[in-house]
Amino acid sequence: MTIYVENLKFQCIIGILDFERVTPQDVIINLKIKYNYKKSFIDYSKVVKKIRKIMIISEFLLIEDAIKELNLKLVKEFSSIKKIDIKITKPSIISECVVSVGNSYKYKS
Repeated sequence: MTIYVENLKFQCIIGILDFERVTPQDVIINLKIKYNYKKSFIDYSKVVKKIRKIMIISEFLLIEDAIKELNLKLVKEFSSIKKIDIKITKPSIISECVVSVGNSYKYKS
C-alpha cells in the first residue's frame, strides 16, 4: 500500500537566517510512504499530526535535518514502512522561485 500526504501546509520556525529564527514561515510537506499492509494499516491522520508536531517543536536550522528527523521518527512509530519519500518546500523564502529539499529512504521488511 502507499500513503500520499500532499501539500501539507503550516507555519514553523525553520532556517538559518536571522529572521527565520524569530518569524514562523510557511512550509509545505509532501510525503509518500510505502508499507506492508497485512492486518493493520498506517493511519494517515496520525502521520500528519506527527509531522506537524515534530516540525513545530523542533525549530530546525536546516531542511536536511528536518527530513532526516521526520524519517527516523516515522519509521520508529510505523514499523511496517518499506519506503518513504519526503520533500519539504519553503514557498516564500526566495521571491523569484519556490525551493525544496527531498530525500528517499528504503527499508527491508
